[in-house]
Amino acid sequence: TVKTVKPAKRKPSMLARFVTAIPVSARTVERATTAIILTVVVGGVAAIAVMLDVPHKVGMAAGDAVGRAGFSVKHVDITGIDRMDRTSVYAVALDQQSIAMPLVDLEGVRQKLLKYGWIADARVSRRLPDTLAIEIVERKPAAVWQHSQQLTLVDAKGVALEQVSLNAMPNLPLVIGPDANVQATALTALMDHAPQLKPVLDGAMWIGDRRWDLKFQSGETLLLPEGEAAAVAALKKFAELDAAQRLLGRGMARFDMRNPDQMAVLPGPKKATAATEDRATDKPVKTGPLDPAQTT
Repeated sequence: TVKTVKPAKRKPSMLARFVTAIPVSARTVERATTAIILTVVVGGVAAIAVMLDVPHKVGMAAGDAVGRAGFSVKHVDITGIDRMDRTSVYAVALDQQSIAMPLVDLEGVRQKLLKYGWIADARVSRRLPDTLAIEIVERKPAAVWQHSQQLTLVDAKGVALEQVSLNAMPNLPLVIGPDANVQATALTALMDHAPQLKPVLDGAMWIGDRRWDLKFQSGETLLLPEGEAAAVAALKKFAELDAAQRLLGRGMARFDMRNPDQMAVLPGPKKATAATEDRATDKPVKTGPLDPAQTT
């Protein structure tokens, strides 16, 4: 007799037992598994596409197609320029990976323009079909800054605009010394308290990062005290004395008002006339206390 050996009954796998234990139909599990697989596959394809820069290349291709259809940069319209070099603006505007209008990086152009000292702000826009519009807001020169044997044009906030030569000095106040450029606004505000002296001011030296020496066109120097309030009071007092006694233009070298209670006068190298001999001394001239209330 021949015995028939029955094959051993295989135990269900752990996954099968897990699926059987789930209180849902096998069809539902199959659908969920398929969805998971599809998600993984699609995600992998998308990741590979990003790695290969496919979206960017597709966007570039689409933009170039629009450019070939006639929507490309053919003109650059620049407004608001007075002192800034137009050639530099054109160079920035056309420095693009593609000149197709949709692909021009407007914010990138703006940020590059803002690196130029003359440009305080810039607005860049597309004007279809083929014009890039750039509106420039320029800084206004407020002073000439002398530092490290160089002359530089600066605005009211001290931003350097461009270097100037001694032979082409503009009719602007000269500020001298380290950090004097950032004090240009303070100097303007100071001189606003004595407007009659502004036309005859030749320059100003920022001393020790704390006070001003003012140089006038007639050759005299006025030494002001430290502190905004004290400097304003001293300048107002000097303007009053100059209006009453004509201090400027009479051969003096220096008016020292660092002491708020008096003004020391130093004569110039020329011999004083009889009319001014009593004032052309290095002895202090009493001015009286400088009232802080005058600064308001």
